[in-house]
Amino acid sequence: MPSRVATTQWSGGLQDGSGQVTLTSSGTGTFDVSFPRRAADDAEGVTSPEELIAASHSSCYSMALSNELTTAGGTVKSLVTQADVTLGPDPAGGFRLTGIKITVRGQVDGLDNDAFLKAAEAAKAGCPISKALTGTTITLDAALA
Repeated sequence: MPSRVATTQWSGGLQDGSGQVTLTSSGTGTFDVSFPRRAADDAEGVTSPEELIAASHSSCYSMALSNELTTAGGTVKSLVTQADVTLGPDPAGGFRLTGIKITVRGQVDGLDNDAFLKAAEAAKAGCPISKALTGTTITLDAALA
């Protein structure tokens, strides 16, 4: 399996510095990052590691759920997945991810809500990004649309 690469160029200190993260493997973009915007309620057009994790988790989870639903005999019409990643203080010092909430709504033919929920839980456990984030509490809100 291939490796994927992102590169960050950073200048300055934590509070007064800033940087740019580039999605190197795909070449799809370069995005500004800064700690003050990372810790603020309004990102003002600046991304953060948490938003990038949310993007990774929501897309990985959607792929894993699609597989689980198909394996269970369903036909996936659509899945809309949102991952909310929260940054907060770490009791040991500094910061940590304090939680991730995955919300998914699906349109799936051939499965009832119970089968959908079973597949959703299996996808949460089996998604490689979920596995990588096992030190963080991940909650799930799943339902057929």
